[in-house]
Parts: sequence; C-alpha cells; structure tokens
Amino acid sequence: MVDFSGSLNRKRPTRQLGWMILLALGLFFIGSAVIITYINIEKNNPRLDDYSAKPIEVNIPAPQITLMDLSSHTVELTDYKGDIVLVNNWATWCPPCKAEMPTLNKYYDSHSKQGFVVVAIESGEPLEEVADFVDQNSIDFPVWIDVNGLALEKFKNWDLPSSYVIDRSGTIRLTWTGPISMKMLEKYVTPLLAK
Repeated sequence: MVDFSGSLNRKRPTRQLGWMILLALGLFFIGSAVIITYINIEKNNPRLDDYSAKPIEVNIPAPQITLMDLSSHTVELTDYKGDIVLVNNWATWCPPCKAEMPTLNKYYDSHSKQGFVVVAIESGEPLEEVADFVDQNSIDFPVWIDVNGLALEKFKNWDLPSSYVIDRSGTIRLTWTGPISMKMLEKYVTPLLAK
C-alpha cells in the first residue's frame, strides 16, 4: 500500500502560502486604489478656505449707519472715512459667518496699517452673547451690535454673511453674499488699498 498522507501534508502549506500571497496582493491593490482615489479627490477639489464667490463690482454711495459697539459707544460708518472698510453683516448662530471670521481677522491683521478695517455688524443677538463670541474667537476688528437688523435693511440684503467694501471716499465698490476666502480678499481688496 502507498501512503498518501505524507504527500498531502507537504502540499497543504504550499496551498496556504499561495492563498496568503493572493490575499496580501489583493489587500495591497485595494489599499493602493484607496490612496490614489484620496489623492485625486484632494487634488481636484478646492479646499474650503479657497472657496468664495466672486464679488459684484458696484459704484454706490455707502449708507449712513449709526449703531453701538461692544463698549456701548455710538459708532457710524462715516467714522472710517478715508479708510478702506469691509462691512460684514453676520450672526453668531450662522455657520458660514463663523467659518469666515478667522480669514477676515487674519486679513485685517495683515492690512490694518494700510488703512483697512473690518466692521463686523452682528445681526440680532444681545451684546453679552456677541462679546463672548468675540472673546472666544480672538477677533481684533470692531464689532457692532444691530439687534433690529438696521444694516441688513440699509444694504437691502438679508442674507448672511454679506459683505461690502467701501473705498476711501465712502463709495461701495464690492459686494459679496456668502463667505469670503483669503484668495478673494487678496485678489479684489488688496488692489484698493494701493489707491
């Protein structure tokens, strides 16, 4: 009689090794496909901080607005005549408004010495809540309180966030509805600072 058990035992490790190699190759190719797909998604999709609508270029006199700042002092847009002013209508409860605040703050910090100021007009929330938000987010530019939506009415736009760039003579030159990216600020606002 011939003993076949020895020859079967010798083939079994070879079969297991073959299956393990196939499994390892399959996992390698799946992993490679996932990495390549992720790299392509990253390359082809703009990052959130690159996203912004283009502004609308206009030539409209800025409205007269008188409100209160966080220290309960009366403030007016005309207080900044001679500066380039970005008026930003926003709210503490508005996710895109909150998302653009670090970008506005960074741009303000970089360009304030050139006569640039952001005036952030919070629409509807009480002073204490707005002051807490400003402190928690280390906002450096002026923030005004607008509990009655006066600025939204004066600019005739109730969407948030909405922004308006006023030149040194008091004329609105650019308007945005939606969050603004650093790329758009540099492209459209920086040239106004040179004038």
